[in-house]
Amino acid sequence: MNPLENIRVVLVGTLYSGNVGSVCRAMANMGLRHLTLVAPRILDGWEEGRRLAVHAVDILDARRETETLQEALAECVAVVGTTARGGLYRATVQTPRVLAPEILRLAAQGAVAIVFGREDQGLHNDEIAQCTHLIRIPVDERYQSLNLAQALLIVAYELYTATGAYVSPVEEAVSLASQATKEALMGKWRQAMLDIGFMDRQKADHMMQGFQRIFSRGVRTDPDARIMLGAAHQMSWAGKQAAAAARTPEG
Repeated sequence: MNPLENIRVVLVGTLYSGNVGSVCRAMANMGLRHLTLVAPRILDGWEEGRRLAVHAVDILDARRETETLQEALAECVAVVGTTARGGLYRATVQTPRVLAPEILRLAAQGAVAIVFGREDQGLHNDEIAQCTHLIRIPVDERYQSLNLAQALLIVAYELYTATGAYVSPVEEAVSLASQATKEALMGKWRQAMLDIGFMDRQKADHMMQGFQRIFSRGVRTDPDARIMLGAAHQMSWAGKQAAAAARTPEG
């Protein structure tokens, strides 16, 4: 079984339906489906929540609501609280990335709750006391406040990534150029640059060192870019000259 199916997102005392809807959308992005609201205090009705849920309205509609956190956690084998504050009861915190593998291990055995507190106050100490693990999201100390949906998305992303479900697209398999092919390219390029008048034979060896460097590593420096711009300009000029000559009637 996919351990994400045993993850329960629990929001305590939520004030705004828009935050709940955004949480639902983030949950859907990361393969989470189960949402519980503990004593929600929605101040703005549910229209905004449904709008921001977008294609995750089904998660919003299937939400469970309880009066107490204890009721929401009754069937869970582990409870992961989220906190941005420090203090005696919040000292043993870990980052989502560090804790994600342990959460998935526990979720393979039973339901695990990820608990998020109120938008204005977070989780109270008596609620923190009901948690078996604590998460703190690393942020710049100059501004530590995260939107509820942002916090959920970060935690859910780490969980999803830790499952190994995502596999990076495989790049198109292509064979590397042989040294003989590279030497042939440089020979043709040398002759082309001579033919269009980009360089004269006395300076050809020096200029070809620049092209060799560019072809081996790509255009990275300002001198590299200037060489390629100069070559492009000269090729354009030579092409126009040839086209004009072709249009001129023979005498």
